Amino acid sequence: MRSTMLEELLSCKIIAILRGVEPEYALQVGQAILDGGVKFMEITMNTTGAEAMIAQWRAQFSEQAYVGAGTVIDLEHAKRAVAAGAQFMISPNLDLQVIDYAKQQGVPIWPGVMTPTEIIAAMKAGVDAVKLFPMGTLGVNYLREIRGPIADLPIIATGGVRLDNINDYFEAGANAVGMGSKLVDLQAAREGKFQQISETIAQYVQAVSKL
Repeated sequence: MRSTMLEELLSCKIIAILRGVEPEYALQVGQAILDGGVKFMEITMNTTGAEAMIAQWRAQFSEQAYVGAGTVIDLEHAKRAVAAGAQFMISPNLDLQVIDYAKQQGVPIWPGVMTPTEIIAAMKAGVDAVKLFPMGTLGVNYLREIRGPIADLPIIATGGVRLDNINDYFEAGANAVGMGSKLVDLQAAREGKFQQISETIAQYVQAVSKL
């Protein structure tokens, strides 16, 4: 059974991934993401100060956004992410310990998978969606082929998404996409160009709004 959060993700279709965001402008970046129309945002656990920023975002945006932790590669990361207040966790890898812990904590976990074997293992472990990664290398034709035998599991395609190809991902079978620097330009943030970030995000939101 799909969670309310997952249903909202499948409607929103985009997760903003923040890797390397500096604490001094994290709140402004979060607001820019919301202003652009995306309400799923994650800070990767290999970002300096990730836990403090997750907690900060939860305090500031809890009524408007879902705040999650990305790059949750092991149980230690998962425990730190949950303690910081992450509402969902995303991994680049499939770790059954992380999945079990997330289920115990009642926190959605969308693990990273690449092969059909990994996808089926994730399904058997009880996840309600997976992150197909690295899509920038695999390409949309790989996703299209995966959808033959694995038709129903929601897939968050991550890697290689651009404004000129985002529709191709959904046509190939993605239910949502994870996006980093193409969606949120951290150099623009360092220059105080938060409106520019919002405008870029709004273009992506518009692109998926009719799908």
